[in-house]
Amino acid sequence: MSTKTPFIVGIGGAHNVGSSTEQALIVALKAAEKAGARTQLFGGAILLKLPHYLAPGTAESADGKELVAAIRAADGVIIASPGYHGSISGLVKNAIDYIEETSKDARVYLDGVPVGLIATAYGWQATGTTLATLRSIVHALRGWPTPLGAAINSSGGIFKNGVCTDEAASRQLELVGKQVHEFARLRLTDPEVTDTGEGK
Repeated sequence: MSTKTPFIVGIGGAHNVGSSTEQALIVALKAAEKAGARTQLFGGAILLKLPHYLAPGTAESADGKELVAAIRAADGVIIASPGYHGSISGLVKNAIDYIEETSKDARVYLDGVPVGLIATAYGWQATGTTLATLRSIVHALRGWPTPLGAAINSSGGIFKNGVCTDEAASRQLELVGKQVHEFARLRLTDPEVTDTGEGK
């Protein structure tokens, strides 16, 4: 039985540092930490500095290398995106594209890795389509989306100083963090729980 502490990587945010999306992601990561995980956040400030991802072997920036190294070490991932024009933002998609660097690894992409998803928007319509897009991307990367994906309508200014003032939304975000931790913990205990054998 593994005694390793699950390591969970959070990716998300917007062009304005401290955005609703980033704060929502932090709420989920804090819940994972409370459950016993170690976490690392790649928020808006880092996403803004990432060069456009071009092709495998082109992740030469320090931030890009740090992101790829964290993904390789991750036992779980949480991705949060604002809904821009009905889909995920370019900043978040660019960060996700860096996962292509792992295409030749023993663990290809996010094979077998639990992935929590969060979509925020100023209204409900974009939350649903953005969440569906995130799920499709994670499936393409061989990840395991957690049962709950958080769809958060942030139009009422529900995030203040890193706290979600909407109780129902806060519960969703915390559950995303807890589910990623729980699935990561189970996988560390028994790797065959989500082992597809594709990376071997």
